[in-house]
Amino acid sequence: MAKLVVLSEGLAGTSYELKVERTTIGRVEDNAFPIAEASVSGHHCEIILRGPEVVVRDLNSTNGTFINGEQVKEAALKPGQILRLGSIELRLEDGSAPPATSKKQLDHTSVISAGVKLNELEGGTRAVGSPFAKKSNKANKIFLYLGVGLGAVIIVVIIWAIINVK
Repeated sequence: MAKLVVLSEGLAGTSYELKVERTTIGRVEDNAFPIAEASVSGHHCEIILRGPEVVVRDLNSTNGTFINGEQVKEAALKPGQILRLGSIELRLEDGSAPPATSKKQLDHTSVISAGVKLNELEGGTRAVGSPFAKKSNKANKIFLYLGVGLGAVIIVVIIWAIINVK
């Protein structure tokens, strides 16, 4: 029996057997196969069984329905193919063959870019013209001196007013 198996992290391993002629998939609970994920529309798509064929029909979803990376409105889904609804990936399995292997090799570590180094954050080298370069405190010092001076003038005026009012 054909079934959809969720591949996306967080929901991986969740599956749904396609037993009836029409199966709706979407974010809200009234779907036959609800998927609680923000990128999936409330009523995203439907799966239609036409004899041995499994057909996917998009229900005017916001983020689209894709089979192996190609956006579809209505198309046949074959065992081993990847169905993507928003950011959720599912694979159609027919139960007779072992699941298709992922193209990623899971026995190797993927190298990601280094990003920002700690010494760059602690006053190390800074790119000239960088929007993250350390700002000068000159404006802050001027503002502070003007505030202190204005405060002193106000205090002198209050004291003068108190002395001259009596």
